[in-house]
Amino acid sequence: MSRAESHPSRRAFIGATGAVAVTGLAAGCESPSAQPSPASSSPSSNSSASMTRVSPVGRYQAGITLPQPAQPNLLALVADLGDDVAAGPLLAELGQAIRTLTAGADPRLLGLPPGDLTVTIGVGPRLVRKAGPSLPGAADLPRFSREQIAPQARGGDLLIQICASDALLLPLTAAALLDRAGDRLRERWRQSGRRGPNIPVDKGVSAPQNLLGFIDGIVGPHTTAEHQRHLWLAGPAPVAGGTLAVLRRMELDLPRFAALSVADQEAVFGRRRATGAPLSGGTIASAPNLGAKTPDGRYLVPADAHIRRANPNVVGAGLMLRRSYSTDEPTPGLLFISFQNDLRTFTSTLAHMDDSDALLRFTTTTASATFLILPGFDQQRPLGAQMFR
Repeated sequence: MSRAESHPSRRAFIGATGAVAVTGLAAGCESPSAQPSPASSSPSSNSSASMTRVSPVGRYQAGITLPQPAQPNLLALVADLGDDVAAGPLLAELGQAIRTLTAGADPRLLGLPPGDLTVTIGVGPRLVRKAGPSLPGAADLPRFSREQIAPQARGGDLLIQICASDALLLPLTAAALLDRAGDRLRERWRQSGRRGPNIPVDKGVSAPQNLLGFIDGIVGPHTTAEHQRHLWLAGPAPVAGGTLAVLRRMELDLPRFAALSVADQEAVFGRRRATGAPLSGGTIASAPNLGAKTPDGRYLVPADAHIRRANPNVVGAGLMLRRSYSTDEPTPGLLFISFQNDLRTFTSTLAHMDDSDALLRFTTTTASATFLILPGFDQQRPLGAQMFR
């Protein structure tokens, strides 16, 4: 299911469920405007989080900053619009379908309670340029090293991100939305993944353990003020309340990483594997002291360690709300997703990492795309109405 397909069946209910444990550089499936409300009293074998409904409407789309912590299961589906398809009506229909699905009122869920199901919609650079060539999100993602990406797995017009505690909801929701879109959408590729167990980082903040054994997503915009500064787009009006997403699917060379000693693995990340604390000392919540050295003059956090090369202060960039999900097809790896209000936050960071980040030596990127996550919507403001008429 992670392979690009040029003519997938839009009614295929299978193919979205390939999930495993988590990995890579992390974030969360949520929205500050989406206030949790009690879900249906239908029984569920999942955790209590799956019993809490996340409203799909509000200033921001659900699936970015709520629920907290993020649901463990994700399906990302990337598609193209037909050349003569009007984006506005299609997006409005998808928004209505999302409201029906998350309310548990769509028979295509086959009786499963929606629980904490969220669906987040983004549009690619081609559609953004049609709405306004100077709008945030109009720029394509540049190419980087360590990429082996087929044309079908680069870019795309539409992102459908589906998150839930119940993994069974993912393929059913995807099939329902593709059925609603009909022939107006052509699927490019899809990838499902799963997050590892969450570890407490600080008050109200947790981060998952990744496929390489390390706690991930420790650094990011965690407060409302940080969200306003680094995450949400303040304008112009058509995009206010949106954000920019980057998706990168990567293969991981797990055997080569596992062959390293624990000390060498920790040097790759710049953190202790067991605790998440920086090699410079402190706790998991401590900022790394990048100037700290051993008595013989070596940096405690190596020069090529991931937390040094990706450090926002070193890069001179803003914070990314990051999330990674582990994957098991076509090979073990991760689906990395970041949200930020300036694409240069991601591109500058990866350019700085691309040069000499020890972690990237164990990765190969096989899919890449960027999307403008549309502002929130409700009954009076259909999804995408600010940009597409």
